[in-house]
Amino acid sequence: MMNLEMVMQELEVLGKERTKKIYISNGAHEPLFGVATGAMKPIAKKIKINQPVAEELYATGNYDAMYFAGIIADPKAMTESDYNRWMDAAYFYMLSDFVVAVTLSESDIAQEVADKWIASGEELRMSAGWSCYCWLLGNRLDVEFSESKISNMLGIVKNTIHDSPERTKSAMNNFLYTVGFSYLPLHEKAIETAKAVGIVEVKRDKKKSSFLNAYESIQKEVDKGKIGFKRKHVRC
Repeated sequence: MMNLEMVMQELEVLGKERTKKIYISNGAHEPLFGVATGAMKPIAKKIKINQPVAEELYATGNYDAMYFAGIIADPKAMTESDYNRWMDAAYFYMLSDFVVAVTLSESDIAQEVADKWIASGEELRMSAGWSCYCWLLGNRLDVEFSESKISNMLGIVKNTIHDSPERTKSAMNNFLYTVGFSYLPLHEKAIETAKAVGIVEVKRDKKKSSFLNAYESIQKEVDKGKIGFKRKHVRC
């Protein structure tokens, strides 16, 4: 049975300086080893789902350990307060959107918690909430969602995206694209909304701005004939 110390040792061995620099350039800070996510799979196979070890790993504050915690966490064993605690420690978008939001999306309380985060007014909580819906829509059956609710969310994106915090803008744009790509009942409305929204500028610290265009992204999927696509798994 692997414990915290054993996992940390294995992660440290897998760390690469180049990967570490990439993570830091995206907002990560020490402590971290710089482990490529694909390199974590063999350890995940050994340890499988283990919530107690996941909690210990997440509490280290080490980016790689926190990411790996999301892979071995038991989403259905976590309560709303557990997700809020994880969110409190998610100091940049790779944790909020790709660890906490992903883990939440596999729970039974995903929409309920994501709705509260979207309404919070806090940049990374909002970003995680919108991202959670992206993971949900890209994986779960269309019938699991309220069409009127998703339609209202498209309206929120249309009216507020350009004035939202930077990371939230990015997640909202991704939500718009995901509805257009993966949620058939509102495919046409997503296209109309994406046209109305136009290009979204996301400013980034010490880097050039990103310019996002959900309409073009949806059209690429239309051209490939992939509309309605669903992933089999959310977590790796």
